[in-house]
Amino acid sequence: MEIHNIKPERSEPSTTHLHHLDFIHRLHIPTPIFSYRSFYLPPSSSSILVIFLHRTIMPGSLEDRYIRLELIRVKDLPLPSERIPAGFYVSINVDSKRRWKSAVRVVSSDEFEVLGDIVILSLCEVPKLSAEIRVSYELSRMLGNGEVVAKLESSFSFIRIYSHLDNSFPSVHGIHLRAAVLHPCDDHGSALLDSIVESETARETDVGHERFVTYVTSKTVSHLNDAVQHFQLVLDQCPVGHPDRAGALTNLARACLKGYIENDLQDIDYIASLFRKVLALRPQGHPDHPLSIYHLTEALTRRYSKENFTTVYIHESAQLYCMLLPLCPEGTYLHSMVQGVHGVDYVICACNKLPIDAFNEGIHIQVVLKLCPLGHKLRPQTLSKLAWFLGLRFEQCGSIDDLDECIQRSREAVSLCSEGHSNRASYLITLAHPLLSRFHHRGNSHDLYEAIYLFEEALRLCPVEHRSRDFSLSHLGLALYARFCRCGDVNDITRNVSLQRGALTLCPRGNPNRHCMLNNLAIALKTRYGELNVSEDLDEAIDLFRDSLQLRPHGHPLRHTVLHNLSLVLCSRFTQTQKDEDVEEVIRLCQESLEALPSLHPNRSSSYSWLGEAYFSRYEVQRKSVDLLFAVENFRLASRHPTEGFPNRIRRAIKWACHADLYRHDSALEAYQISLELFENHVITRSSTVLRREAATAFRDAQLLPVAAASCAIHYDDLRRAVELLEQGRGQQWSLASRLRTLLEDLKSASPELTHKLSGISKRLSDNHGSASNTDRAAVDRAAIEYRRLQAQWEAVVAEIRNLQGFSRFLLPPSYEDLQAAACYGPVIILIASRYLCSAIIVVTSGDLHHVPLPPTTFTDLKNLKDRFARAIRHASIMGPKVPRNDLIVLLRTVWDNIMLPIVNVLQNDLEITAPISNLAMSNCRFHVHPSPRSSPLSNKGRSLEKLIYICSYTPTLSVLIRSRQMKKKRIPPSFVVIGQGQPRAGKSKELLVVDSEIELVRNLVPETINRTTISGDAATRAGALQALQENNWMHLACHGKQDREQLYNSRFVMKDEPITLLDIMEKDIPHAEFAFLSACHTAVGDEETPDEVIHLAAGLQFSGFKSVIGTLWEVDDAVAKHVVKAFYDNMFEDLEDGVVMDCTKAAWALNRATHTVKTKVPLEQRMVFIHVGV
Repeated sequence: MEIHNIKPERSEPSTTHLHHLDFIHRLHIPTPIFSYRSFYLPPSSSSILVIFLHRTIMPGSLEDRYIRLELIRVKDLPLPSERIPAGFYVSINVDSKRRWKSAVRVVSSDEFEVLGDIVILSLCEVPKLSAEIRVSYELSRMLGNGEVVAKLESSFSFIRIYSHLDNSFPSVHGIHLRAAVLHPCDDHGSALLDSIVESETARETDVGHERFVTYVTSKTVSHLNDAVQHFQLVLDQCPVGHPDRAGALTNLARACLKGYIENDLQDIDYIASLFRKVLALRPQGHPDHPLSIYHLTEALTRRYSKENFTTVYIHESAQLYCMLLPLCPEGTYLHSMVQGVHGVDYVICACNKLPIDAFNEGIHIQVVLKLCPLGHKLRPQTLSKLAWFLGLRFEQCGSIDDLDECIQRSREAVSLCSEGHSNRASYLITLAHPLLSRFHHRGNSHDLYEAIYLFEEALRLCPVEHRSRDFSLSHLGLALYARFCRCGDVNDITRNVSLQRGALTLCPRGNPNRHCMLNNLAIALKTRYGELNVSEDLDEAIDLFRDSLQLRPHGHPLRHTVLHNLSLVLCSRFTQTQKDEDVEEVIRLCQESLEALPSLHPNRSSSYSWLGEAYFSRYEVQRKSVDLLFAVENFRLASRHPTEGFPNRIRRAIKWACHADLYRHDSALEAYQISLELFENHVITRSSTVLRREAATAFRDAQLLPVAAASCAIHYDDLRRAVELLEQGRGQQWSLASRLRTLLEDLKSASPELTHKLSGISKRLSDNHGSASNTDRAAVDRAAIEYRRLQAQWEAVVAEIRNLQGFSRFLLPPSYEDLQAAACYGPVIILIASRYLCSAIIVVTSGDLHHVPLPPTTFTDLKNLKDRFARAIRHASIMGPKVPRNDLIVLLRTVWDNIMLPIVNVLQNDLEITAPISNLAMSNCRFHVHPSPRSSPLSNKGRSLEKLIYICSYTPTLSVLIRSRQMKKKRIPPSFVVIGQGQPRAGKSKELLVVDSEIELVRNLVPETINRTTISGDAATRAGALQALQENNWMHLACHGKQDREQLYNSRFVMKDEPITLLDIMEKDIPHAEFAFLSACHTAVGDEETPDEVIHLAAGLQFSGFKSVIGTLWEVDDAVAKHVVKAFYDNMFEDLEDGVVMDCTKAAWALNRATHTVKTKVPLEQRMVFIHVGV
């Protein structure tokens, strides 16, 4: 609070008695705009100034007294010049030479504000009150005296005294003063007065303001010219460096801008340049910086509205408003003006109306969004506009970040538009469209299903005659077309045709959207032709594409899409008619589309692909080698195009590989290699094991990819490459999950810092589990974006590690030399079955690989053999235990003669592995049966095998086997847990009566020197079993086992309350674990939907840390399984002396011995059911 005292010539101290005094006096205001209510004298045409005085009257004359004036509030100031003031102040004129001026205050829009300017005047010194309310156009140094908006002249003798007024004086609008008359009992002092000595610049400025106000009220151009002349004169007197130059520039620019607005002046470039100079002189932090920004924005927006809506002006205004809004506190006059309809809202609306291609990399709608905080009425519209822009940029550049942000912004726009909002349908389409694009780019089916739902909802909100109905119909049809391509339901494509015809009907000739509807209907008809082979559909599609192409002339941004689509249908017709003109036109159309697209446009991949298809089609007819060469090169470009999504690149790479392999082109191996790399890069983008499997199963031919690649390598006699391709393509789920559990001991010694960094990021990646079942799709999107961010960090750290000496192949697919370590304890046999060949590769620790052709056996034979085995097993399960299993014996002898015997011959004759017992690790690639020589003691030729026994174990991949052996180097004292659950909760599964006896049997068979634990009955819960799994390194599990063929990671062991799923097991990291016996059904049955994956419960336990696992291939008969269990542990623990550590590597041998021991007690199919997995 500032207090100014005007001292009288004499002062006589006396006692002061306070009495309340209130009075109202007329205030003469140039332009009355106030309205008043309650306690006031009848007004004339002038407005009213309300002054509150505290009664402080003492007996005696006024000469003995002082008056204390306090300015309380100013609101709704009249502004004859229509110019935004920086603030206001009060000037009290004592006489012609002296006055008192208050500080300049920011104009506030608050209801009441105590401003604190106090002046004490001597009534003898100032017998008459002469006050002016002026607005200032500078908060800092003032140039001139500003503009007068109110005057007050009053003699203090007119004060009327009132008594007993309550404290709540009626609220009024206008200018409020509070006054008190004081008795001079104390030395109150007196305010210091300013001498009224005006400089020439101040006088010229004041005259300029007066002329300008006259122009505003009269619209007479001569007054404007006079004002400009005076302001220019002041500017001339304020050269560069003068403290008043910014004020002079502002006054001149404001006068000229008003003339421009009224069409009396035209040079807006000059006006804008003046405001820019002002802004340069008033940088951030200057008191007048906000108002200077506002002046420039007003000049730019006025220019935008008057000069054909040039986008650069409105863009700059938006940027300036982003700077200005944080500098305008709520409650200030400037804030109210900025937030008005002619302020920031005008800029937002103008930007939202701009054509979408008007936004470029430097200036786009992101700036405008900053002007629309939460709660702003224009925020949904701005979010939608931003989403469209991001979607367009994605289509042009292929950045997944743009697409993700597009979806995020669209979701927010939809969330802000509740049911019944007039634009809800449009916002739903704005969200559904990028979801469909992301499905095409990344292959996530949840995006597709959500897009279909949103399009259906939008169509419901767009009845006939609705302006968006054509788009709703067409976009829903496109989403159904995508679902047809994914799922193959012909009803989707049938409905798509109907929807597209409806959309086209709503777009007659002359409609700007007709070219889109023609194109989309043609796509639907082409798809139906491919499914139903109706030639009329193909002909109509070609005609529609040609009509659409005519509506998209050269230079049209979407012309390339019709060129693509027309080339596709013409290529289809060429395969039927083999007319050269069709394929020639296809090549020409694709080349034109490539010429029209920038080098990194995502759709170039499609153009390359269809051009390759055309050359392949012509090669098939004309057999010209140059066409094959061109086809391969275009498919190479299509699959390597960096901005296209992985799903499309994978399909094109597979097509390239299949064509090249079919015609024995030497690029086939390259194509397979690229296919596998793209497949892994695609799957790795998923944040969870379940989502990765979903991504892997989305490709119909992907299951055959690794064995097809290996077959191709075998054809070129490159066995090492065949093994590497198989390892890279098989077991991707395991390898992608295990990379986050990589043993880092060697790396820690080379770089502790990178080891720590990689471990931290790996931990965060492991914790960031996406969920396919999460219904909050916005949360799922955020988790996916975070996962991709972490993934990028992880890849960057791995790249750093590979720069270290000795770590160049860190976490890269293993080379053949790395994989040879899997054969250190015996040969590894890889069985390969493809449509090209069936054979085996034998991996040994030293020397060359051995290829074993299996010429009598074909892929079809194996499929038939699988079906026959399944029938024989089912038939045997209902036979008596003593009845011979003749069908199974015949099948096993077929397996022996056609598959195992050729391998044994190589082992015996070429490799000279003739020891009585040898361990073989077997890895099946698309073999639908598990061949095992221990199951067939005699060949069909009667040859005895009693002296030549090969014991087989199975491994998902060679890398898994190597990893298990590496973890086995560290041993800890054994602890054995037996878990049994024969009485699951009602409704879960049937009761297993023999579980308790099996638990007791195993417990008694385990040596007493071993730490043993039993968990059964009510204690065998999900949590209890998982805890026991982590706390023990040997385990026997007896319970129900269930394979879920729809979702393999939901395969489970049934406990008392909730099951233990394969996913639960995989999430455990138990590096000290040794052995597990799974006495449950279906624990080692693989996945036929993913590329040669071995995804089952036994493999999951091996992944979590168990080195050696006994699993089952089908249903176990509890009545006889105990015989195998007893024989197994008898062999496992025989000759186990005190102090000797149990050895899990004996498990395969013990199982082999056990099945032979019980052959008189256990039927053949129940001996075959058990297999060994691991070391």
